[in-house]
Amino acid sequence: MDIKTFSNKGLDYDRAIEIADGIFWVGFYDTSSGLHCNPYLIIDGDEAVVIDGGSRPDFPTVLMKILQTGIDPSNIKALIYQHYDPDLCGSVSNYEDIIGSKDLKIISDKENNIFIRHFAVTSPLIAIDAINSQYQFSSGRTLQFIKTPYAHCCGSFVTFDAASGILFSSDIFGSIDSHWDLYLTMAPDCRTCTTYDPCPNGKSCQIPGILGFHLRTMPSEKAMLYALEQLAGIDFSIIAPQHGSIIHQPEDIITVFEKLKNLKGIGIDRLLNSRQASAELGDLSKLISRLQEK
Repeated sequence: MDIKTFSNKGLDYDRAIEIADGIFWVGFYDTSSGLHCNPYLIIDGDEAVVIDGGSRPDFPTVLMKILQTGIDPSNIKALIYQHYDPDLCGSVSNYEDIIGSKDLKIISDKENNIFIRHFAVTSPLIAIDAINSQYQFSSGRTLQFIKTPYAHCCGSFVTFDAASGILFSSDIFGSIDSHWDLYLTMAPDCRTCTTYDPCPNGKSCQIPGILGFHLRTMPSEKAMLYALEQLAGIDFSIIAPQHGSIIHQPEDIITVFEKLKNLKGIGIDRLLNSRQASAELGDLSKLISRLQEK
């Protein structure tokens, strides 16, 4: 499959951007927010699927970009949601109205479907376990779903397209940063640097945004490590996260992977590490005594 040139030069973020043959970024470039959301459209012949379709406020922009690709919305056969946050699922009812097909499938993990149904869904909610953790186009092309529980939701998973080598990684490898480009660009000296803010070279470093996002979004170090273990077994060459920038250089993938693997103080671990065990046990003892007196 033909992989497009990975360059931020000359990109028009008001239009759909083809990142690989038939695979489009159809996100909303929000200059006022550091949290950029990346819905993706995969077109295979006369069929299409949307991955992490976006929020309700972003839907007009996302739909416009889908139409720019030339695909008729009625040919969208499935909506894939890799977790249940509103920045992914908020527009699901809009998609249903525009697509207008009784055969539309909404695919996610069963743990996510408990919540996705609250977005006024009328189409069947398909659990990935029920379809052998894969979606197949009529051509035989297959999307593989790999579970990454608690990274950051119980039902989180990622999607791998072997035809392009792209791993749609959901929140993993995501970023929150006011300085955003579609493609991650990292100079060779950035890969060994540990002084991010300020950058010794006076550049806008993207690493703090990646690390900060995982520190705030992922629940724990164990959840992060388990997810990375699952991804390490996938033969991907490009990472397309739901937030942040697409990572395409092998050296950059290795760098970010290593930094996340060694990241400490993620989520609840940051709070637990700052507490004294004796104080925690003391509070628990007080609770037990109080309840026993009742």
